[in-house]
Amino acid sequence: MTRRSDVVPELDPAVLLDVAYRQALLGSEEGGIPIGAALFAADGTLLGQGRNRRVQHDDPSVHGETDAFRAAGRQRDYSSTIMVTTLAPCWYCSGLIRQFGIGAVVVGENRTFTGGEDWLRENGVHVTVVDDGRCAALMADFIATRPTLWNEDIGVADATTPGPSGDNR
Repeated sequence: MTRRSDVVPELDPAVLLDVAYRQALLGSEEGGIPIGAALFAADGTLLGQGRNRRVQHDDPSVHGETDAFRAAGRQRDYSSTIMVTTLAPCWYCSGLIRQFGIGAVVVGENRTFTGGEDWLRENGVHVTVVDDGRCAALMADFIATRPTLWNEDIGVADATTPGPSGDNR
């Protein structure tokens, strides 16, 4: 499968990120993990949007990227699509991006977590990091108040150990 390195040339990544950020805010308002995502066609058409719903659906497989991917429905070819996510994709979501040949990823922030970002680049996926302060602040606030849930989401084995605040949520 051919990977395109020029998938995002005409589009403003910050504009695309706004859709994913709104999804992250919805997830936060619902009491979930504030990570949002959206899948776009190369021309900027929104194909699907979603958010991490691990808590809301009691399902660890519903990450922001997988939710957006499912909402987009079947596509004939993903090589020119753009996955936009408020946080660098974890290994699970990076695998989804590679499995279906998504051509580009726009990352809101990677200060909190880098996941499979380098691996995606090494395998021909065009990765753009916006370094959006809103996304970083949203994650920092979430991690400060719910460290155990964050550790559970990223696969830290001892997710029952209280975080720095003693909070076991």
